[in-house]
Amino acid sequence: QVQLVESGGGLVQAGGSLRLSCAASGGTFNSYTMGWFRQAEGKEREFVAAISWSGGSTLYLDSVKGRFTISRDNAKKTVYLQMNSLKPEDTAVYYCAARWTSVATLVTSKSNDYGYWGQGTQVTVSS
Repeated sequence: QVQLVESGGGLVQAGGSLRLSCAASGGTFNSYTMGWFRQAEGKEREFVAAISWSGGSTLYLDSVKGRFTISRDNAKKTVYLQMNSLKPEDTAVYYCAARWTSVATLVTSKSNDYGYWGQGTQVTVSS
């Protein structure tokens, strides 16, 4: 079983950047597909990005393509979300999620596919 702790959120002006980190403990990190989701106030949680445990496959929400980059360091058991050119509509609580898989290239945007979740970190983008 894996435990996830996010960090790196905060307040930033539109056009700025933040890097979120998600540190994992327990389990075998390089057997987990990792994902980032977000939930804005009053809205449903939505998929942002995912990366396979090999790191070779990634998947992004259309509205963040070209601005956000997901990456992972299996030795450090950490997944990152680099967020550039932030917009007010990116304001949300960002959650890290993990899905165990034997498939090195698996990525998925479905929240129900992920069995482990962090507590979330707030990202606020001011206009």
